[in-house]
Amino acid sequence: MQQLVAKLPWGHNILLMEKVKDMDTRLWYAQQCVENQWGREALNSQLKKNLFERQGKATSNFRSTLLQDISTLAQQTLKDPYVFDFLTLDTDYRERDIENQLIKHVSKFLLELGKSFAFIGQQYHLKVSQSDYYIDLLFYHTRLKCYVVIELKNGKFIPEHTGKLNFYLSAVDSLVKASDDNSTIGLLLCKEKDTIEAEFALRDILKPIGVSEYVIAENLPENLKSSLPTMEEIERQLKIETKE
Repeated sequence: MQQLVAKLPWGHNILLMEKVKDMDTRLWYAQQCVENQWGREALNSQLKKNLFERQGKATSNFRSTLLQDISTLAQQTLKDPYVFDFLTLDTDYRERDIENQLIKHVSKFLLELGKSFAFIGQQYHLKVSQSDYYIDLLFYHTRLKCYVVIELKNGKFIPEHTGKLNFYLSAVDSLVKASDDNSTIGLLLCKEKDTIEAEFALRDILKPIGVSEYVIAENLPENLKSSLPTMEEIERQLKIETKE
């Protein structure tokens, strides 16, 4: 702990002591600060959004579909839920509206996804036999050394979603993945999921898939809404971190 304290600015240490009472949790945030090079406002934002409680909580089949060392890292890479508090959507929005907003605010989206995600494309085109398919969002994870396919669902999780995503993962592995890349991972983001249903749906799927919920500003709990940084605060901090 003393070594981590020495690596952080004093303002970070004060914030951690004020906001986090549990020593192990405080140590975890301190490590994340060093690894991700968070500024003070970025740290404060992650504290307010309870990152520690969300990290590694996605429902997945990684243990049965990935090698152990990759499985552990992949599980810790995903969150549940994802907090997209920066989205500005009308009441009657569609999946494509969410997708477009995430790309419009891609810097904030990448901050929520976490370190090592690199954006590859939106509506990424794949041609399988004589048919055209389009992946919602395609990323590459530099630590896992694999592509990550993200599919957005503006509704409740249903088992059929995993079949389509499994097909996309097979296509990316065959048509996009290089020989030295690891197996492509899928992340299904839904407005709502039943964990038991998701576990059953993933049980016999051979490709690695994680299922998480996402929340946006309109359905955040009131106490969380009031504690989150404003858009102006986030944008100001991103400008500061870019200059650094």
